[in-house]
Amino acid sequence: MQVWFVYILRCRDGSLYTGIAIDVAKRFAAHQAGKGAKYTRAHPPESLELILPCANRSIALKLEYAIKQRSAADKKRWIAGETPQLPAFYCDEQQLWQLCDA
Repeated sequence: MQVWFVYILRCRDGSLYTGIAIDVAKRFAAHQAGKGAKYTRAHPPESLELILPCANRSIALKLEYAIKQRSAADKKRWIAGETPQLPAFYCDEQQLWQLCDA
């Protein structure tokens, strides 16, 4: 099983960027070098704020989308340590994010 990660970056202008990667440190370095996403080329990242391990790429993509639908205030509360309200997901005993069975 390949673990994927959803991460949230804080950009120099205070905005937040959410993405996925297998190697978050390598991806963060790419963002900082201007070789990451188009958004982070225009809004250079200054810090890695949150990393969420996911059971696989599919779940990471779905969790990334769910997070991107949330307000910046919700994301900031999550970064501060509050538990998010994402009803389709749960964190299992191995601390991996999973999808709830429908």
